[in-house]
Amino acid sequence: MSARDTVILAGDVGGTKTRLALFAAATGFAAPLAEATFASRDYAGLEPILHEFLSVLDWPVDHAGLGVAGPVAGGRAAVTNLPWVVDEANLAETFGFRQVLVMNDLEAIAAAVPALGARDLYTLNHGCVSKEGAMAVIAPGTGLGEAYLAWDGTRYRVHPSEGGHADFAPLDAPQAGLLLHLMKRFDHVSYERVCSGMGLPNIYAFLRDSGVAEEAGWLRPRLEAAADPVPLMIAAALDEERPCALCRAVLETFVSILGAAAGNTALKFLATGGVFLGGGIPPRILTALDSGRFMEAFTRKGRMSGLMEKIPVHVILNPKAALVGAARQVMARGGAPKGS
Repeated sequence: MSARDTVILAGDVGGTKTRLALFAAATGFAAPLAEATFASRDYAGLEPILHEFLSVLDWPVDHAGLGVAGPVAGGRAAVTNLPWVVDEANLAETFGFRQVLVMNDLEAIAAAVPALGARDLYTLNHGCVSKEGAMAVIAPGTGLGEAYLAWDGTRYRVHPSEGGHADFAPLDAPQAGLLLHLMKRFDHVSYERVCSGMGLPNIYAFLRDSGVAEEAGWLRPRLEAAADPVPLMIAAALDEERPCALCRAVLETFVSILGAAAGNTALKFLATGGVFLGGGIPPRILTALDSGRFMEAFTRKGRMSGLMEKIPVHVILNPKAALVGAARQVMARGGAPKGS
């Protein structure tokens, strides 16, 4: 196989879904050669998914880049919300890959940011882009991930973080009540406990039990029967014909917390190049994010409020961003020749 025929396996390995795609290095990432999505919890690990995906394809794969929802050390990643371990050496031996690059899933999403175009983004705040300024990514999905990009004089380099596990800081008295409520259940209350797919049910239970709004009778049996109640909560919150007051309160609280968390991330990395909201939740709640509540919390940083108002904020709409970024990282590390 010639260098121009190099095929890269890209993966986005999450607690709920695992997405895989093949990209031809020579032609870039506009369209994958093949792609598929798997329910992560239906499998004992990543290896059975890779076997299933690759067994029906005709393209030989030498390079693999895998974004994993969990911390990575020494080429190994423990998936935070699954009992999986993803290991570079094991995958290389099992599948005969010449190179395997395991990275944090936010590293993969962040690596795609410089390649995103206008149609890949929904802008919440235009701000004023600082040329070569740092950029930050915060992504609420099943969990909450963060990463940032810093200019090295030639290109943007990606740096992962586990900022989603930083201590949750309430904005007001109701959120302080939420924190106290969760401190009874958890030894450590992180932003992920309230600002993610696992966090929304925590907010729901607190607001319901606090009497903020009555739980809709028609919704309760559906939530109890659902394997994942989050899509139902979001749909009920945004439903104009039969709105659920409790779900709307949950979503409003979530948006405020996400705005504050995103603002914290922007401050920590001085992200004058922009903040990008990734993950599966933001694209589904654009109207709620655009209501003003998010930016109010984002900019509410005391003496730094003027700075915050100038920082661009975008929602990543491209569902393949993590896959594109994983493949780009393989190329950036010199594992495959650059395509067009």
